[in-house]
Amino acid sequence: MRFMTDALDPRVARTRRDVVDATAALLLDDGWDGVTHAEVAKRSGYSKATIYTHWPTRLDLVGAAIEQICDIAHHPPATGDLRNDLRTSLLDFATDLTDGRLDRLLAGVVERANSSEVVRRLRTRLYETGTSGLRSILEAHLDPVNVEPLLALLTGAVFVRVTFEGVPATEAFIDDLIERVLSGAI
Repeated sequence: MRFMTDALDPRVARTRRDVVDATAALLLDDGWDGVTHAEVAKRSGYSKATIYTHWPTRLDLVGAAIEQICDIAHHPPATGDLRNDLRTSLLDFATDLTDGRLDRLLAGVVERANSSEVVRRLRTRLYETGTSGLRSILEAHLDPVNVEPLLALLTGAVFVRVTFEGVPATEAFIDDLIERVLSGAI
């Protein structure tokens, strides 16, 4: 006797992919509040009943979308040149905040993190995924005691610049930031 599981059924896999893709696009386009079962149904082409069956709550939808976003995230490859690698990675981060609409995603997670353990885990997953490239670069060149503080200084400065100040993180800004942050650590 053969058992068919959801993982083997291509229809279930296609439904999951389509619904999670639609949810991720909604999350990045419209923020957390834009993700509703009705809107996901409209964008994905599946019925609300199907979506409710597999993702009973908005948090289930958002969680699946965030996991997918983290799973497909990529970072520029490191070359071994500390300043150049930091520059490339920080410029990539700044672009993700503006062009990739990562700012909306982060705002929704940060706003809700104190209300749910699930959202706190999603926040941690986003942070760890988003900073893994920079962390690897810093770990390859610096004393381990300096990695976390410098990571916070670098990513925090870019985040504030782009998100709160609404000013682009230019190459000149990134270069100056790197020199200022590294001057006390090397």
